[in-house]
Amino acid sequence: MPGTRPTPITQKQVAAFLKPRPKDSHKGMFGTVTIIGGANGMVGAALLAGRAALKMGAGLVHVGLLADNAPVVDLIQPELMLHKASDLLRSFPHPSPPAQGEGVNVKDNIYPSVLVVGCGLGHSPAAQKVVYDALLLDAALVLDADALNIIAQRPDLRGMLHARKAPAVFTPHPGEAAHLLACSTGDIQKDRPAAASNLAKRLGGSVVLKGAGSICATRDGKLYLNRTGNPGMSAAGMGDVLGGMIASFIAQGLSADQALLLGVHLHGAAGDELARQQATLGMSATEVTEWARWLLNKWMP
Repeated sequence: MPGTRPTPITQKQVAAFLKPRPKDSHKGMFGTVTIIGGANGMVGAALLAGRAALKMGAGLVHVGLLADNAPVVDLIQPELMLHKASDLLRSFPHPSPPAQGEGVNVKDNIYPSVLVVGCGLGHSPAAQKVVYDALLLDAALVLDADALNIIAQRPDLRGMLHARKAPAVFTPHPGEAAHLLACSTGDIQKDRPAAASNLAKRLGGSVVLKGAGSICATRDGKLYLNRTGNPGMSAAGMGDVLGGMIASFIAQGLSADQALLLGVHLHGAAGDELARQQATLGMSATEVTEWARWLLNKWMP
């Protein structure tokens, strides 16, 4: 789609997606996020995504880890429920209509259970099976990092994407986008809006092409430009946090497209708040999560 000009995302636009919580709220009203990843040496990636999902308001967060000697509790965030990845995926709840009055309508493509796959997943046979099994589920998906690289290598998995009815959000950086579109990173960067649009069509879902000026392509073919964020966010774990944020918003009732736009804009805005505190160098993904929670509460009506 050469020459297409994306529409800038604004705080006013994404803040309008937020709704105040009723006084009789309980955790069952705000969805469940499940993170699958954390292979050997990369457990932190899955934990960062889980912490971000929890701090953006998800009612429950499960983390399934592939590592051989995975922790059984996150001592920094003990509210997270940690499992073996294989056990968790087998028991993953399919979306079902909630009890009357709980405010979530699956018929409107709002999914109370959301699955994030890819954060520290690796490329092992076990990791590939995780991606395959996830695509079989009738559940909203957020696919990042190694999940995207596995899909790029497996034509059978790409075919499964278009057979799914539940929404999916894809969060590639330019290198992962190049693998998915079978081109070079330079080709992606030459026309980022076109690349994002092509990815959305090829993958059958919503896409954020990450980078300076992230491009979001929604399921209905619209393109958006995110102007928040700064060079300090060029650090490990930022993408894991973004994936957890997007999943949390879907679990709480936003559409996949709304969750994508809110998550991307808020993620960058949190980094900008940190930069204003003279913390550009050495900025961490954990700090971005904390500032994102602060901003989210500030934006709430």
